[in-house]
Amino acid sequence: MKIAVCIKRVPEMDGTFRIAASGAAVDEAGLKFDMSDFDGYAVEAALQMTEKLGAGEVHVVSLGPDIVQETLRKALSMGCARATQLKCDVVPYDPFAIASALAAELQGGAYDLVLFGKMSIDSANGAVGFMVAELLGLPMVHGCSKLDVAGGQGTARREIEGGGEMMTFSLPAVVSIDEGIARPRYPSLKGIMAAKKKPLDVKPAQLGPVALTVERMELPAARPPGRIIGEGAAVVPELVRLLQTEAKVL
Repeated sequence: MKIAVCIKRVPEMDGTFRIAASGAAVDEAGLKFDMSDFDGYAVEAALQMTEKLGAGEVHVVSLGPDIVQETLRKALSMGCARATQLKCDVVPYDPFAIASALAAELQGGAYDLVLFGKMSIDSANGAVGFMVAELLGLPMVHGCSKLDVAGGQGTARREIEGGGEMMTFSLPAVVSIDEGIARPRYPSLKGIMAAKKKPLDVKPAQLGPVALTVERMELPAARPPGRIIGEGAAVVPELVRLLQTEAKVL
């Protein structure tokens, strides 16, 4: 079983965000970065599959400047066998430009599975996996909460409103991973040390044409300050009135 997992370096969402001077991007100063949450689930799911089968290996691929090597090394320290950086100075917003670069790298890699996170937690497009599947001519299953493979077939479960959806598909295939499938393991000290010696290839990204750009970004409006209307049971009617007429949550 040979699995490729495409991962993305994203800002941690508990930081304080500001708009960059360009007005069309996030100011990265002071932000911490890590592997996108759903990508971490995908890496863990891939590792567990190869461990269960007792054979195979997991490759990770990421697109971006040299700083993405930190994220790739983290995946290697979790247990992935090798990594590839598709180098570009700036990651384009256009999902098709990104998908073109990934597909060019994955084509001919003889992967049984290509995994993505359900979406990256910064742009939340969830489009790149579909586009890579189309470019590679492979079936795509989106948002799996369970995934198994055996005998050249895959079985997956997707969570839908009020229930689940079980499906089968032939390999090779592209699958995106939802939360709930597996919690990413913490890299061990042994894994961190081993990751330093694992292969990390750097190749120029063969980006597709960029037809979509962000023109402007806006932060949400600041919340109004809190208000103390009193204490005790006597203020409950006024509190209910405010929740109904101002907050409109009742």
